[in-house]
Amino acid sequence: MSPIAHTPAPPYYAVIFTSIRTQGDQGYGQVAQRMLQLAEQEEGFLGVESAREDVGITVSYWSDLESIKKWKQNAEHIEAQKSGRKLWYESFKVRISLVERDYGF
Repeated sequence: MSPIAHTPAPPYYAVIFTSIRTQGDQGYGQVAQRMLQLAEQEEGFLGVESAREDVGITVSYWSDLESIKKWKQNAEHIEAQKSGRKLWYESFKVRISLVERDYGF
């Protein structure tokens, strides 16, 4: 998988998840990989990009708001969210944006 998502022509949506992790893995890596596998199976999923230093940023791309809503309601994703609040994150922020234009080379 390319580190830069290959998205279609806009418009589409970006879910921007910014986080500060707690110390240690505590099962995070395995669950993060599983969440990616599940998201890739969701209707409307377009791709993902992620980077982590002191602050982690993961941007997932979706065709529409309904697809984002369904992903948020996925049973395994709900359990991962609970673990995130309890174990893996000191803090996080989620932002949902409409992508109206993109370009690159």
